[in-house]
Amino acid sequence: MATTDSTPREAPTSAVPSGRWSRLARLGSLATGVAGGMLAEGARQLAQGKRPRLGDLLLTPANARRVADQLAQLRGAAMKVGQLLSMDAGDLLPPELGEILARLRSDARAMPKSQVMAVLNTQWGDDWQRQFAQFSFTPIAAASIGQVHMAHTHDGRRLAIKIQYPGVRESIDSDVDNVATLLRLSGLLPQGLDIQPLLKDAKLQLHDEADYLREGAYLQRYAELLADAPEFLLPAMQPDLTTVSVLAMTFVGGVEVESLVQVAQAERDRVAGLLIHLLMRELFEFRLIQTDPNFANYRYDPRTRQLILLDFGATRPYPAALVKGFRQLMMGAMAQDREAMRSAALAIGYFNSSTLARHQEAVLDLFELATEPLLFEGDYDFSQSDLPRRIRDVGMALGLDRDFWHIPPADALFLHRKLGGLYLLAARLKARVNVRGLVLPLVTPKRKSKAHVG
Repeated sequence: MATTDSTPREAPTSAVPSGRWSRLARLGSLATGVAGGMLAEGARQLAQGKRPRLGDLLLTPANARRVADQLAQLRGAAMKVGQLLSMDAGDLLPPELGEILARLRSDARAMPKSQVMAVLNTQWGDDWQRQFAQFSFTPIAAASIGQVHMAHTHDGRRLAIKIQYPGVRESIDSDVDNVATLLRLSGLLPQGLDIQPLLKDAKLQLHDEADYLREGAYLQRYAELLADAPEFLLPAMQPDLTTVSVLAMTFVGGVEVESLVQVAQAERDRVAGLLIHLLMRELFEFRLIQTDPNFANYRYDPRTRQLILLDFGATRPYPAALVKGFRQLMMGAMAQDREAMRSAALAIGYFNSSTLARHQEAVLDLFELATEPLLFEGDYDFSQSDLPRRIRDVGMALGLDRDFWHIPPADALFLHRKLGGLYLLAARLKARVNVRGLVLPLVTPKRKSKAHVG
């Protein structure tokens, strides 16, 4: 979650429903509203002499807004589950669902002051304000799990305080199940798509993200892992003020990473290269990946030229066997050895031995596209590449083939999501990066590992 050094602006606020029944009632009213919208649209089309189809009645702009608005009110897992389902599985879903998810990402509303006070009274005690010379109740950032406030302590610390929405942690399992059921019944998910393994992992991931003590520990771990990389700057976790629902960190400023489109080409190239190299270190060296590709998780300090890394809630350790599979997959891709790629894809779980040959070939085609920058000798020009569009088109064609509805392991999906996000950022920055030169030394198993333990 990003922090900024600009003056906080007043944002729309709405209390977060924290009880099980109040959250369920929200979903019930959503289902009723969608059904009513379908009836109204059906009547309109009949009046025009048309024979309406169920899908056309369901996937109207008005219904898309209803879904987005209600899930945004609920925040938490209800807001996050669609985003998790939309990773690489998003190629299997209707474009209308993608529009809903885009609205969710941009429509996080802040808690009112009374609710912020209630959370902090519970976490810090009723006299918590005595510790602060200043505390801004207007958040500088708001998202699905919590929101961030600026504060100054009496001992001179300038802090960013991330406060979790009440009821989020307790509602994760039911919210995931309820929203998945709603999407299924509404027709927004294909009937033949088995999403249970992904839903199970989504619950685990969300419980992890809702544990701010865990996030603080990963923030500290990354500071240790990147001690040899002064080009990165991380906030420092403040243990005396951090609880499971409140994460206190030193405030770091900087500018939005997307604003670097205005700087010199060499600096844009350097920034994109740093982030791609970091992801490869995370996978092959640390075996620990911050999997959220949101651009807001990166900022840039123009004075020191450091990249600021924020938000470690979505950090995941990667098993050694899976890392080995990805190493073999990338080495096979760079050697243009499809049989080696096929063996690695089978080991990772992208398909199994009973998968039709044409589907296996389609998956391998997708891998070859995704690894195109690794095959290029010299600087790959992301500004001149339509790689994201080609990956989307091939993935869509595969996803629409109802004989092949298969969701890879969640760890693989989270890695795809992060890599795809970095490709999009490199394209936004019009960067030129020698991806092969950055990745090859890390893929070749010669480096001493700093693997995650525990």
